[in-house]
Amino acid sequence: MKKYKKTHAFLFVLLLHHSLGQSDYAPYFFDNGPSSSSGNMALFSISEDTPVGTQVYILNGTDPEGDPVRYGLTFEIGSTEYFRVEPKSGNVTLIQELNREKQDEISVTVSITDGRNKVVETVRVFVTDANDEPPEFQNLPFIVDVPEDTTPGSSIYRVHAVDKDLGSGGSVSYYLQSSPFAKFTIDGHSGILRVKPGEILDYETTPTHFVTVVAKDGGGKYKGKHQVLTSTATVTINVLDAQDMPPSFVGTPYFGYIYEVSVPDSEIYTVSAKDGDQGNPNPIHYSILNGSDGVFDINSTSGCIYLTTPPYLLKNELYEIRVKASEVGPDNQLLDYDVTTVTVRVVDLNNHPPTFYGENGPQSKFEVTMYEHPPAGEILRGFKITVNDSDQGANAKFKLRLVGPSRVLRVVPQTVLNEAQVTIIVEDASGIDYEKGPTLSFKLLAVEIDTPERFSATADIVINLLDTNDNVPVFTSEYYIVRVPENSPGGSSVVSVTANDPDSGSWGEVKYTIYGSGSDLFAIHPSTGLIFTQPWTSLDAEMRSKYNFYVKAEDSEGKYSIAEVFVSVLDMNDHPPEFDEDFQEKTMIIGTPVKVQAVDEDAESPNNVIEYSIMTADPDNAFDINADTGEIQLKPFIKSMEIVQNITKQKDCKWSLVVQARDRGSPSFSTTAVVNIDITEATPLKGPMAAFLMKSRDNPLRALGLVSFIILVLVGVTVLISTVMYMRNSKSNRIMPVRRIIKRRPRDGQTWKFKIPVIKLSSPAEKFLISDPESSPSQETSSPRLKPPPPIAPFLPPPPPANIRANERPRAVPTISGALTSKALKKTKSCRRKEGNISSALVSELKMKLEQKINENNQGLY
Repeated sequence: MKKYKKTHAFLFVLLLHHSLGQSDYAPYFFDNGPSSSSGNMALFSISEDTPVGTQVYILNGTDPEGDPVRYGLTFEIGSTEYFRVEPKSGNVTLIQELNREKQDEISVTVSITDGRNKVVETVRVFVTDANDEPPEFQNLPFIVDVPEDTTPGSSIYRVHAVDKDLGSGGSVSYYLQSSPFAKFTIDGHSGILRVKPGEILDYETTPTHFVTVVAKDGGGKYKGKHQVLTSTATVTINVLDAQDMPPSFVGTPYFGYIYEVSVPDSEIYTVSAKDGDQGNPNPIHYSILNGSDGVFDINSTSGCIYLTTPPYLLKNELYEIRVKASEVGPDNQLLDYDVTTVTVRVVDLNNHPPTFYGENGPQSKFEVTMYEHPPAGEILRGFKITVNDSDQGANAKFKLRLVGPSRVLRVVPQTVLNEAQVTIIVEDASGIDYEKGPTLSFKLLAVEIDTPERFSATADIVINLLDTNDNVPVFTSEYYIVRVPENSPGGSSVVSVTANDPDSGSWGEVKYTIYGSGSDLFAIHPSTGLIFTQPWTSLDAEMRSKYNFYVKAEDSEGKYSIAEVFVSVLDMNDHPPEFDEDFQEKTMIIGTPVKVQAVDEDAESPNNVIEYSIMTADPDNAFDINADTGEIQLKPFIKSMEIVQNITKQKDCKWSLVVQARDRGSPSFSTTAVVNIDITEATPLKGPMAAFLMKSRDNPLRALGLVSFIILVLVGVTVLISTVMYMRNSKSNRIMPVRRIIKRRPRDGQTWKFKIPVIKLSSPAEKFLISDPESSPSQETSSPRLKPPPPIAPFLPPPPPANIRANERPRAVPTISGALTSKALKKTKSCRRKEGNISSALVSELKMKLEQKINENNQGLY
């Protein structure tokens, strides 16, 4: 019956499900186990050294209906959020740094939803250890007190360090940093610190030791690498002093003194001793072992040695007292001890100062007379000085020194005990100079050295010097530069030179003389040094403007010095300007200037600087002149011969003007010249030769020189060709004794012509006109054509018949010869003037001859 009812219920549910459609199931996570990196993160483990931002897990689940799912991840309120999930992919990323030592387990709530149903699970994530924590020492600082008599190998302290890591990274071992003077060792496992076997501690040598202990873990993985971490700590070990050192005296050696005024019970000296164990010292007891001879005693507690009898009863001058210092133990027994010696000297009181003595007893001033400049190291034997101190011992010890001009004299000896003979020696002879002063004064001091009173004595040392002729006259200047106006009358003063001789008497008198190539026109006063011109001379800057000579200053024994004198003669304006000629003829082409020139024979500017000006002109206002160069040119409005002929009715067109040349000196001089100018108009020139002649119209010597050069070049070429032909013919004569002369016809229309422009001189204006030689055939035929004979040579063997030409004539070697003459130039007084005009006909004639020679050579038959 029950089975029947269950069947009906199942059928009812099935029918209900079928009637309502398909059911909606919740999504769920896959459970892949703790070792998987995907699922629901249950029992998931992550290392604490995982870098932030790393994807550490994938949440993975599904929905039974196959709907897409989304993932969620949350933490408890107030806790740190270490992870973040991407809702769609389920990728879980670390967003916060992990630290196992602070939190080794993380509670995380994960969820999965299909949009309608949501499944939430709380899981635990475990943080695994990484070796990221170094060992930490406990109970710092480490300070240990150890007695210095501790047995070697004994334990003195135990250090302890803890490492929070797990496994090998949490194990700790110990060791000490190495040191060459280490007196301790440590157990690597327990950390127990011991005194190293064989080593002892010494408070007196090293009261404190500083030991560095290193704690090291066992190492482990950190971020994929093996890592070992260490920590260090310093252990301060204070060594406690033990009673193992005897006492020792401080401040040895000891010296005491007894003076003649001392009384019984006077303190002589106080000794002091200290226990060698400074950490826990014992009191000291003092006693005298021997050497006191019954006249000294000592305070057993303070160590003060004192006199027990009056000083006059003392039998010795020196006592050596042996003093003992003993440690006092706890029961007042005397323990370890030390012994020292105290030296006591009986001394005299310092009640006598040093005293200087001469030949007649005590003396405070010593004087001597001598010549200047004695040799260095010489002893001044004129002094008889003795110094004495009547005290005894250290009270009679003193020093001697000289006070005065530095390093001139020195005294010997410098340290004296009781008494000494004083010697004074020359150290610097240049300091003993009569010219610097006839008397030298010094102070001789004697000062006690080691006495509190420091008594002293003083004596005056006076040296009277005698002069010698040890100096030469010295000019006040090595050079004397003087400027003297020209035309000064004879006997005029030029300059006064001065030489000083510091010697005295006749040695200091100076005599002057002059000599040298420039001294003939000058004289000097032998006593005053005044230089003046000779009475019969007058200086002229135009003749000679510079003089130099030497002045000699000499004393009575012939010692002398020399100075040089330079005399410059100042130019005065004493020459007027001068033209080459007072009446000059010039030819001017319109547009081209002509030049006049004057010379001023003064030597210097501005006396020889000339300014040109036009005084009068006919016609007036037709010319301009350059004030500096003297170039004369027509006014700008005069541009053609028509304008010139409108101004003047003369056919020759000759104008005249008066030109003044004035210098710039003070006072100023001037001179005039009449210049007649032939005005003409030039025909346009052609060719390079014409251009050259135009440029050389004011300098015909230049054109003549060029023509001469061309002729010489042609003559040289002719001589060279003739020589070559001669050498060729001579060689042919030696090889082939017979030679046939081949005659050739002259080539038609191929003559060599050297075109040179010809200058016509029919009128003054035509000297600048050039005609073409081709247009003047009369010049080519004006002279007969010369046919030079063929060269004489032996006959040659006949050549092959095919090459024989009967109508050919032998080639003649052309030669050119020429002579050049020139008109003598007029020379002026100053040799600076040039000839103004040279006949241009000479140039034309020479060029015509040159053209004739060239034409003759071209027409020669070969």
